[in-house]
Amino acid sequence: MTKLHAFNDLLEHNNKDDCWLLISGKVYDVTSFLDDHPGGDEVLLTATGKDATDDFEDVGHSDDAREMLKKYFIGEIDSSTIPAECKHTLPPSTTPSAGVQGSGNSWKILQFLLPLLILVAALAFRSFYQKE
Repeated sequence: MTKLHAFNDLLEHNNKDDCWLLISGKVYDVTSFLDDHPGGDEVLLTATGKDATDDFEDVGHSDDAREMLKKYFIGEIDSSTIPAECKHTLPPSTTPSAGVQGSGNSWKILQFLLPLLILVAALAFRSFYQKE
């Protein structure tokens, strides 16, 4: 059974010794991950006390990072306790929208094509100078 946390509980866990994040309606205790976060602990600490879904999604985390997040899951947020100004950022479901998936696929293609284009350019450059 998943534990429900009130939004006010989330507000109390906002420092380096006790850090909770709200992402996509789920609550994560990332305290033990602060020192290991590639972006530094300050990035996580500034995402406390609010819905950090947009912050998390805007960075474009890898599938591995999303999988790692499961390790820190401690429950879900009680949506009836979320202030009105915060509710608009919670997704209607945990399924990514087509727009998010599309941009993720475009990024993956670009990550593959860019090194390939650099390799082709390097080979062309090498071939051109070997002929001289």
